[in-house]
Amino acid sequence: MAKNRVYNYEAMFLLSQAVAADLNGALDHIREIIARGHGEIIAMRKWDERRLAYEIDGQKRGYYVLVYFKAPGPEISHIERDCNLSEKIMRAMITRCDHLTLEQIQSADARKELELEAKMRQDRPVLTPAPAAAPAPAPSEGEADQAPQG
Repeated sequence: MAKNRVYNYEAMFLLSQAVAADLNGALDHIREIIARGHGEIIAMRKWDERRLAYEIDGQKRGYYVLVYFKAPGPEISHIERDCNLSEKIMRAMITRCDHLTLEQIQSADARKELELEAKMRQDRPVLTPAPAAAPAPAPSEGEADQAPQG
């Protein structure tokens, strides 16, 4: 009976910039991993988007998502394994957060803002660089000599 006890957990997920471009898909992937581990998300929010201290998988920047959820204790190893095997999640850290009350966790919920940002990222047009303008032709020697000097 004690081994199926449900605990509150705090998880930090690090996503690459490429994955964060499809933020809805990445958030759904995180929800799916937690649901497969019989977890229930209490709160989810963007933590930050910043430069990494060192390159991870060739990435220099990362998108951090903070998730509070509750799950049975034995299922955490399955959730961690799924995170490690996921190609969308670069890093994940899961800790028990017994020091926080349910009200404190729920106050950190910013799912609406996160979903709004995901929608804005999805609706944003993809910018393609404009072709470089052709360089102006250099004046020939005859034209350079005939230019008025003033």
